[in-house]
Amino acid sequence: MAAVASNFNFSAASFPESIWPGESAHAVRPHPQPSAYRALDLELPNGGWPASVLIELLLAQPDIGELRLLAPTLTRLTQEGKTVILLAPAHISAALSDLGLDRDHLILIEADKPMDRIWAVEQAVKNVHFGALLCWLPEARPDHLRRLQLMAAANDGLTFVFRPLAAQNQSSPAPLRMLCQAATEGRMSVEIIKRRGPVHCKPVVLPLAIPAIIRAPRVCRSLSSPVFEMPSAAYTVAHSALAATAARHRAALPV
Repeated sequence: MAAVASNFNFSAASFPESIWPGESAHAVRPHPQPSAYRALDLELPNGGWPASVLIELLLAQPDIGELRLLAPTLTRLTQEGKTVILLAPAHISAALSDLGLDRDHLILIEADKPMDRIWAVEQAVKNVHFGALLCWLPEARPDHLRRLQLMAAANDGLTFVFRPLAAQNQSSPAPLRMLCQAATEGRMSVEIIKRRGPVHCKPVVLPLAIPAIIRAPRVCRSLSSPVFEMPSAAYTVAHSALAATAARHRAALPV
């Protein structure tokens, strides 16, 4: 696929049936999503990943198994027909389909500049009611995180942001913050450093049972603008047409 300038590339599944009606921000908050790891669910607020809040995962290094950690939850969401958005992943160490995710319900966004990344994901969540949003933002500023928190609060999905371990001493609006480090035999050590409730005392070591398969998908990049891309054929939508596209989808919703 040729690179595009000043355009978005949306996959055919970019606007699934779950278009976000604005009034959903006032809906009753859903129950937490189980992580599929009993030891972790015992430590997470209310027994699972909390919806409608920013969840910050601080990584000792990129691609240490963060997708495998979330794979059981993401797989369940896509199998339920909910959209999963991945913003600027540093690496995709395992093929998404091999992790069990349904590619028909995935949106991959590539952008080089931090502000482009935030702007691109804001446009995506205005049009798509996501089940989970995953953002790799190693250089995120406090205002970026606040904007992500506002996006999370306006949606009943899960919102994850991945940042370097060195950011643990920086302030963050995320109500849930976790340190993630590789452990022996393909496991991951997870330490909760911020949560609602009692202080977490020691790390939880989780067996990431899904094997990593090194196979990176081809991604269409643009030096000057964000690019939405999926492995399958995509449609191109100009920036100026994005608002009109969203309006048409909203107009199609039943009153």
